[in-house]
This record gives sequence, C-alpha cells and structure tokens, in this order.
Amino acid sequence: MPGETVEFEVLDASGGQLGAQATLDDLRALDFGLVNPVTGPVFVEGAEPGDALIVEILEFAPSGVGWTANIPGFGLLADEFHDPYLKVWSYSGDFAEFLPGIRVPVRPFPGTIGNAPAEAGQHSVVPPRRVGGNMDIRDLTAGTRLYLPVEVPGALFSVGDTHAAQGDGEVCGTAIESAMRVTLRFGVQKQANFQAPRFSTPGPVTRHIDAGGYDVTTGIGPDLFEASRDAVRSMIDHLGREYQLDPYDAYLLCSVAADLRISEIVDAPNWLVSFYLPRAIFQ
Repeated sequence: MPGETVEFEVLDASGGQLGAQATLDDLRALDFGLVNPVTGPVFVEGAEPGDALIVEILEFAPSGVGWTANIPGFGLLADEFHDPYLKVWSYSGDFAEFLPGIRVPVRPFPGTIGNAPAEAGQHSVVPPRRVGGNMDIRDLTAGTRLYLPVEVPGALFSVGDTHAAQGDGEVCGTAIESAMRVTLRFGVQKQANFQAPRFSTPGPVTRHIDAGGYDVTTGIGPDLFEASRDAVRSMIDHLGREYQLDPYDAYLLCSVAADLRISEIVDAPNWLVSFYLPRAIFQ
C-alpha cells in the first residue's frame, strides 16, 4: 500500500560469492548467473501504468564488508586492464580504508533500483531502463526521493546491488559492493507520465568530499565515450606519478571515489569530459 515502509535484505553484487575472505581464485570462479541479484518484486497497490512510483530512501544498515574488482571484459577500460584484480574492504563508521593513507568516505546507496518493464520475457539486470534498474546513481542516498515510471500494474519494484561508496561513472565496473539492509517508503503519483526516472536530494551531494579540493583530468574529442576513457587514463597516470599507485589500484580507486562530468557538449565538433578526484581521500 502507498505510505507503507518496507525493509529489504540486499545481497552484494556477487550474490554472496565474494565475502570477507575472498581471493583472486574466488573472483576467477565467479558464477555470472548469480551476479547482481535484486530483492523483490514488491506489488504496490494502486500503482498503474502511467503513474510514477515514489520511493523514499529512508535508511541503510551496511554489513561492513565489501569488495571492488576489475573483472576481465568489464569496465570503461576493459581493453587495457585484462587481469582479474580484487580489493576486499572491511569498513565501519564514515570511512573505508583503501590503502594506508587513502580513505574513501562511506555513502551507501542502491546501484540497482527500479520497476518491472512492460515487455514480456526475461530481461538482463545489467543495463538501466526507463523504469530504473542498474542506474548506479551515487546520489540515491538516505533522504532522497526517487520517482520511477510504472509500466505494469503494481509497479513490481525491486532493489539490489548496494554500494558503500562509488564515484560517478563507476569506471572499472564495480563500486564498494556490499550487502546491507535498506529501508524504503512507497507512494504513488497518479498519471505522472514520466519518460525516465527522476529524483530529488535533501541537500548538498558533495559536501563530504569537497573540503580538500580536487585534482581534475580531462578528455576532449567528438565522442563522449572516448573522451571519458581519455580522462580516466590521465587520472590513472596522475595517481601513479603523484601517489605511486599501481595502475590497477589507481583504476579501482577511480571507480569508487572519482566523478566523471560532462563539462561541455555544445561546441562542435569536440566535447569535453572532466574527471574529478577529491583530495580529501588522501590523509
């Protein structure tokens, strides 16, 4: 019913295959048939096609265990990072330590959150759709109100892929993937006829990382995808030069802490992408 609050038990993106003692062998043996599970669906009475499901994100109870990985064949630079690579996190409070002297602020959110599409059949949970899904919007944190288009009676809402932290773009393909409990409250906006998800935040979205300023790299060209790749490559190079990070460590750190932004998309023929790394993560 609209107005009801529901607590969800959400598995990590591996479906429980990568725990606190996970190794590279576990990553190599990953069963992709179990990857990115969602908890649901929930039938919301009164939600009909054309409406918007209102999802108020109330609270997260993180497990304190997570992982970030380079999975061969996946990620923005998959053609350059061929080897499996795994970072297992143990975190509590407001920060997760990446390496000595590097701490990433914990800011939980669900990577996958959405309604069922109208099309019949089975659908991959990997790409996002107009009804939501694997959107990986790092600002869907506690206090945010999300509006999802409804295409089937009852909306058939599900949530999963919870993250303890992520940068905009999730460039290596994974964030701090972490199981947690999520508390949500539902409502319905009748005949909203939204064409895609939209959301509102309760306040600033970068205050937790703004204080130390940023190091920023850019990519410029006629293709936003390639410009994004160039910006990330430059940041990996920067992290190696300035902080002596191994390229794989730098790639994973970019994915959990740095933000891709479209800075310019009107001055044809070239567009400009910027990649913001907050210096606050370095102690």
